[in-house]
Amino acid sequence: MVLIDSSSWIHYFRHRGDVGVRDRVVNLVQSGEAAWCPLIRLELWNGVGSKADRKMLREHETWLPDLKITDDVWDEACALAGRCRGVGKTAPANDVLIAACARHYELELHFTDAHFEFLMTI
Repeated sequence: MVLIDSSSWIHYFRHRGDVGVRDRVVNLVQSGEAAWCPLIRLELWNGVGSKADRKMLREHETWLPDLKITDDVWDEACALAGRCRGVGKTAPANDVLIAACARHYELELHFTDAHFEFLMTI
C-alpha cells in the first residue's frame, strides 16, 4: 500500500496534471495499492471547486482505504516535528502529520512537495 499525498492526487484529478505523476497514481489506484488519510481528504475537499470534482471525491471515499490518524500517529508527528526543528528544518504541520502517518504504517509516501524528502528520511 502507498499513501498518496494531496500534491499527487491533484495531478490525478486534473486533466492538465503532470502525466508522469498522474500515471503513477492511476497505477496505484488500479492495483489497489493507493491509500489516503483524513487529512489528505480534507486538503482535497478544501480545494475542490466543481460539482464533478465533488462527485469524484465522494466516489473515491467509498472504496479508497483511509488510514486512521491514531494517537500513535500524533505522537510520531510530534517527534518528527521535534527532529525537524533539531536540524533547523520546518515544514507545514499538516505535512508533518501526513509524513508521520506514512512512517507509522510503514508505507511509501507518493508526493510532489519537496519537503517530504526530508520528512521521510529524518
